Amino acid sequence: MSNYGWINTVVGDCLVPLSVVGKTKIQTRDYRPSGRFPVIDQGQTKIAGWTDDENAVIDSELPLIVFGDHTRALKYVDFPFARGADGTQLLKPKPGIDPLFFYYACRAIDLPGRGYNRHFSILKQKGISYPDNAKEQNQIGNVLRAIEKAVDLESDAVTVTSNVKKAAMLQLFARGLRGEAQKETEIGPMPVSWSPQTILQLCEIWSGGTPRKSIAEYWNGDIPWVSGKDLKSPALDDAIDHVSAAGVEAASRLAPKGAVLLLVRGMGLAKDLPVAVINRPMAFNQDIKALVSRGGYSGQFLRSAIYVGKERLLSQIVPSAHGTMTLNLNDVETFKIACPSDPGEATEIASLLDALDRKIKLHQQKRTVLEGLFTSLLHKLMIGELRAADLDLSAIRQGEESVAA
Repeated sequence: MSNYGWINTVVGDCLVPLSVVGKTKIQTRDYRPSGRFPVIDQGQTKIAGWTDDENAVIDSELPLIVFGDHTRALKYVDFPFARGADGTQLLKPKPGIDPLFFYYACRAIDLPGRGYNRHFSILKQKGISYPDNAKEQNQIGNVLRAIEKAVDLESDAVTVTSNVKKAAMLQLFARGLRGEAQKETEIGPMPVSWSPQTILQLCEIWSGGTPRKSIAEYWNGDIPWVSGKDLKSPALDDAIDHVSAAGVEAASRLAPKGAVLLLVRGMGLAKDLPVAVINRPMAFNQDIKALVSRGGYSGQFLRSAIYVGKERLLSQIVPSAHGTMTLNLNDVETFKIACPSDPGEATEIASLLDALDRKIKLHQQKRTVLEGLFTSLLHKLMIGELRAADLDLSAIRQGEESVAA
């Protein structure tokens, strides 16, 4: 026992034997999209699938910790469940150790990965500490669970708001804001006063490049230089690399604030269409085209209009012999989007979608802050540097209520 009332031991000595003899393990091929009982396996997702097999249900000695022998994933399960067949270990701490505390104490352990090899034998040998006071254990577990619940709520809010935005985009570009009748066009339905226009009609299309890596002065600057991995939706905050004015002059172009950057080559095109509006002048590489509005519509409107029709553009992708995905310049130039005849309507649509983008970004930022707080407290609470009773979580609980509302 330490000087601070904490007991030092190893994980294996904290466990009690657990018998689930006769309980069926569910094979991955037998997972169902719905059912009476959730299936918990070693994957990262909390619930991997569902089953109706009553012989597989584990409903006694709960709560339990499910450990992925191959993946090192840890899950706290306090409801009846069925176990996935591959690599799941069930852990139950001995009396005197709070299960929720033990779950977080195990998560605080540095357990290096060994590929797809098993890890449970290593976990059992790892050192672990716990307060000899049951109330303190309970408080620590509840504090960490409250923060993770807040993280989950922010993640849910991002998902919900993103889905709302997608639905709003489809409606806005099909029906507009003026209550007009619709007409059918070669790119789908749109209000009668709208028209399909090509990217080349609406924008100048600029190519970029990469300054020579061997010339240091090209990379000694403060101008963001964007590559395919930097593009993200709904907005590009900054680039990973920076170049000088000489670097821009030598190899790239400086796209103005508000330009749309569109990925036209790279593996990122395999699943989506990375397209972003830049919030300051930026240089960009040869895998990207900069779409600079000719003045009729804002970058925010153009980006949304392109994204609504992205499946049509993605269908033009040509894979190279090396598997690289490419959009030809002609396909970009001739790609048509729905445009209102009234520029004011386009501005209103862009403003509505921008408000949703800001809300998504706010929830993402809150989630990032909470994740950082969780990581910090997980370490400090598990070594006794902080006491759970001394923490004020009122702001987090108020945030939970706000998100839920």
